[in-house]
Amino acid sequence: MSRKNILITGASSGLGAEMAKQFAAKGRDLVLAARRTDRLAQVRQQLLTANPGITVLVKALDVTDHDAVFRVFAEARAELGSLDRVIVNAGLGKGQPLGTGYFHANKQTAETNFVAALAQCEAAMTAFREQNAGHLVVVSSMSAMRGLPRNLSTYAASKAGVAALAEGIRADTLRTPIKVTTLFPGYIRSEMNEKVRNTPLISDTATGVRAMVRAIERESATACVPAWPWAVLAVAMRALPLGVVARLS
Repeated sequence: MSRKNILITGASSGLGAEMAKQFAAKGRDLVLAARRTDRLAQVRQQLLTANPGITVLVKALDVTDHDAVFRVFAEARAELGSLDRVIVNAGLGKGQPLGTGYFHANKQTAETNFVAALAQCEAAMTAFREQNAGHLVVVSSMSAMRGLPRNLSTYAASKAGVAALAEGIRADTLRTPIKVTTLFPGYIRSEMNEKVRNTPLISDTATGVRAMVRAIERESATACVPAWPWAVLAVAMRALPLGVVARLS
């Protein structure tokens, strides 16, 4: 099924901007939402230059402003006539070990990655239930497979939470035309990790996002992306003793 009108949050850079690029090349009309409107304008211009036949809307959006999430999603649907796919991509990667005085950073990560994702899912599902059609895509992380130590504790928990949320929505819509996909990306180069060096198994942005887009287009229920080696590592992460997982994280 061709999902013509696609809304992507966190679309000003990184995985979101690359997804926009790859969907634009497929001729899809896009709504790009993020806080940095100057970056969104640059992405929009690049997409229209390369794909002059498509429509690209840009929307200023801080996903932690929940009223704004509902307003922006409703505006986008009204302007395009429908929302066929929503990709809940906006997220935050910062965090510190619990008990070290950085509750504010962990709270911000939890609120952005889970509560703000909940608002996005609510707004998307409002449109999809009214349309009786749509495809919700939630970007989780391989970190969701287990509880992880140090700076990853809150991030992993928030991504596990959003994966469980997506599964609940999927369970609620199994016998409807509404589809739900949960992506578990491995290490894919993005703005969030651009300062990290020598990370094993990392994919460049275009390659990693290409795997994400393939899974989205298949409307898979869940997908570890890229499939190799992350589908295998997902099994290992669930099976290995916690001490081993902690040492490898």
